[in-house]
This record gives sequence, structure tokens and C-alpha cells, in this order.
Amino acid sequence: MKKIFTKILLIITIICFSNSGFSQSNEIKIKFIGNCGLYLTDGNLNLYVDFPYKSGAHKYMKYDESELKNIKENAVFLFTHRHSDHYSKKLVRKMKREFAGNVYGNWNTDKLKELNSSTNDFSIQEFKTSHKFTFKHYSYLITWHGKKIYFSGDTGDLEDLSKIKNIDWAFVNPWIYMNAENEKVKIDAKNFGMYHLYPNQEINGEIPENLIILKKQGEIIKISY
Repeated sequence: MKKIFTKILLIITIICFSNSGFSQSNEIKIKFIGNCGLYLTDGNLNLYVDFPYKSGAHKYMKYDESELKNIKENAVFLFTHRHSDHYSKKLVRKMKREFAGNVYGNWNTDKLKELNSSTNDFSIQEFKTSHKFTFKHYSYLITWHGKKIYFSGDTGDLEDLSKIKNIDWAFVNPWIYMNAENEKVKIDAKNFGMYHLYPNQEINGEIPENLIILKKQGEIIKISY
């Protein structure tokens, strides 16, 4: 009986050690859901950017229903603005009922200070950026485990982005990237993820090695820290 108990205890210990190793992998995983929708996690904190949105809105990308069912409990939700291809009021309300979590967007960016002060090794800086179809649009810079991750949303505004130094990953739409090229404005980022493309949209020309075109939904980017 003692041998059996010892064997069970050993198996439990191995399983717990394996799970601990997975959660403490020292990397931020970023999953592309669609449009500007991203899911980020370090194994402890879960963050969704511009998700959930209305699937297929304005002929942009649809997503599988499983993305909604798999939302993590008590996550942080961050929205650049409330256009339906970035945000769904109906789905956000449903998500809050079922999964709890904290929701931030262009209506309550002042609350980000509370989040920053309550979360270790994680902070969000907001930038009010222009978008001609809405009066309130924000882009964000997240600093997480010493890594800087930028999200443009729908803006083509380069003013604040051009001043940020040492960005590890900049997630940008095609027009802000082209604006930077045309205006000879340097974006100080090591890597770029180009998002918010139409399902059949093609990017022509030479693609730099540090630029990933996000068209494959479910694709995962890993940032080691």
C-alpha cells in the first residue's frame, strides 16, 4: 500500500512540475484571432486586444465560434475604439457575465492607472490617435516583462509612434506602415506584425525579414524574456 501511495505521489509531483514549467516558460505568446484581434498571455496574465468584435463586420475577417468559448476568465480586455470590426457591445456584455474580466477602451482610459498599479511587471500606456471615422481612438504601448509591444488599431497617425524607442513588436495596420515608408518616418521597432487585412487582400512588393503579414488566423508569435 505504501509503495502504491509513493508511486501516486511521484506521478502527481511530475505532473505539477510539468505544469509549472509550462506556465513559467519565460515567454509572451501572442495569438492572432483576426482583424486587430489578438490574445496575449505569459501563462499568468491573459490579455485580449480588440476582441471580441463582430465576426465578419465590414467584410473583414470572420473567426471561429470557439474563440468566444475559449476566452479566459478574469482577463484584461483592451479596445482601440468601438467600431464593430474591433468591438461588439453585445459580445463584451456576454463575455463579462460569463468570464468576468476588466474592460478598457476609448471610454475609460483613465482607469488604466489603476490596472498598472495593481499588476506586476505589466503596464499600458495610451496614446490618443487620429481616426477620421471616430472622435475617440487610442493606440497602446504595453510594457510586459521588459518587452515593449505596440498596437496601432485603425490610425494612420505617426506622431506618437515615431517618438517611441526600442519597441520589440509593433502591430500596425497597412496604411500606417505605408505612411511611414512614404514620409520617411522611422519606426524604432525590431519586429512588425501587419494586421487588419481583408481576407483576400494581398501585400505587394518586397517584404522585410522583420515583418510578418498576419493573415493566417491562429498564428502564434512568441516573445522570450
